[in-house]
Amino acid sequence: MVVSVLEEMRIRSLGVIDDAVVELAPGFTAVTGETGAGKTMVVTSLGLLLGGRADPALVRVGAKAAVVEGRLALDGRSPAAVRAEEAGAELDDGTLLVSRTLSAEGRSRAHLGGRSVPVGLLGELADDLVAVHGQTDQQGLLRPARQRQALDRYAGDAVAVPLAGYADAYRRLRAVAAELSELTERARERAQEADLLRFGLDEVAATEPLPGEDAELAAEAERLGHAESLASAATVAHAALAGDPEDPEGVDAGTLVAGAHRALAAVRSHDPALAALADRLGELGILLADVAGELASYASGLDADPRRLAAVEERRASLAHLTRKYGEDIAGVLAWARASAARLAELDGDDDRIGELTDEHDALRAELGGLAQELTDARNEAAKRFADAVTAELASLAMPHARVTFAIRQNETEAGIEVDGRTVAYGPHGADEVELLLAPHPGAQPRPIAKGASGGELSRVMLAVEVVFAGSDPVPTYLFDEVDAGVGGKAAVEVGRRLAKLARTAQVVVVTHLPQVAAFADRHLVVEKTHDGAVTRSGVKAMEGEDRIRELSRMLAGQEDSQLARAHAEELLQAARAGG
Repeated sequence: MVVSVLEEMRIRSLGVIDDAVVELAPGFTAVTGETGAGKTMVVTSLGLLLGGRADPALVRVGAKAAVVEGRLALDGRSPAAVRAEEAGAELDDGTLLVSRTLSAEGRSRAHLGGRSVPVGLLGELADDLVAVHGQTDQQGLLRPARQRQALDRYAGDAVAVPLAGYADAYRRLRAVAAELSELTERARERAQEADLLRFGLDEVAATEPLPGEDAELAAEAERLGHAESLASAATVAHAALAGDPEDPEGVDAGTLVAGAHRALAAVRSHDPALAALADRLGELGILLADVAGELASYASGLDADPRRLAAVEERRASLAHLTRKYGEDIAGVLAWARASAARLAELDGDDDRIGELTDEHDALRAELGGLAQELTDARNEAAKRFADAVTAELASLAMPHARVTFAIRQNETEAGIEVDGRTVAYGPHGADEVELLLAPHPGAQPRPIAKGASGGELSRVMLAVEVVFAGSDPVPTYLFDEVDAGVGGKAAVEVGRRLAKLARTAQVVVVTHLPQVAAFADRHLVVEKTHDGAVTRSGVKAMEGEDRIRELSRMLAGQEDSQLARAHAEELLQAARAGG
């Protein structure tokens, strides 16, 4: 049952197409038309709608922009519907509107369900919705990497599960190998860094600076350098407050304040305000006495020893040596020492770290080897089933004697992982090289399909692969762009029959030039072009009844009104409706 269907596309100002609506339906839709009419633009439009590369040369001459709009009917539970709703797109009763605009200047915009979205999101949806195949896709199938991807996709969880574990171990191994390489290659630089750190730490340890010591010593040096002037000032100030014993007649502040206090004390009982002033004078006298005592102690205790000053300056010079090299002040020097000690411990621990990384590296290589072998076994098992299924399909595509096989090899190398006693190369997807081989007839040696298949044979191999995939990992819509190139006669009929079979479980859209293929379609669209002066317009029309017979006649004989061609066209349609 088809759960997602592309119902309609509108194409404006794209290539030779001025304005056309392509109405599609479930089942098999054939798109035909004369050479140059714009059939390929239908494929290109769908590619743009699904996030394909935007080429501004596609914009119709004279137009500002090309626009492709599409309407998709989606099952609300499908991955595409869920992904679209997560992006903020709105589904209207299961219908999703998609649009892509390409300006002549090369700017590209995408909208999904009425919401502007990155073009890349359309590409993500395409993975769940459509498989597009054209001549370039067939060339892609020639690459061993694409063939491995096809085999892995067919194998399903048997490969996907160990491949996920392998990929994780492979990433970890690369990270460990990079760190190990960095540590070993930088051994000399690390040793030099460690020596410099040890030298600096030894200097700091030999000096033994204390927090705030530089500020304290600066203050002490300032005091010792002016000891005589400081002592003289303290002595004069003391004499002014407490009197000079050598000058009994002198007047000092303490005596004056005491006299004032006594004068007020005699009359304080007569006025509370004056009593308060008397108390304040008493306090002032006490304060003056305290200050005078401290000045006397300061003057007597001041150290004017030049040897102490020399010791202070020498210590300051030692600290200055550290601050010039390791920090703006002693606090900075001590911070540098702490950080450097930690860094030195880290460097000294690198040897231990190298040992740990080496052990981890060896363990990961062993783990990777086991997973690589598991992948190889799973691929070999799937390869036989896949090849047998494709071979069976080829028998139905007029290649009854052809046989498809897979060659799965592991390249040996000096640097790799150990598998069954051999050292093999490994990469992000395992140690296997996968190649699809074709023997087109009995007695022929299997050869890579790039060398052993003609254009028509390659087209049929591609179709057979998709028919097999449809039974194991289907997508809702398949688009084939002249996948029947190089095919004719009975083989063309069989191609049409297999496409019709594929259309039983999926929507199939085929751009074809073969009437034998088009006759099997449930819906037949023709791309027509008319000439109106210098402007070429293309339209897309649905062919039914007599119109369809005329189009098949044109494809058969190049003449719409040939009675012989009409008879042949009617015969083709009858045979297709009868199942061949």
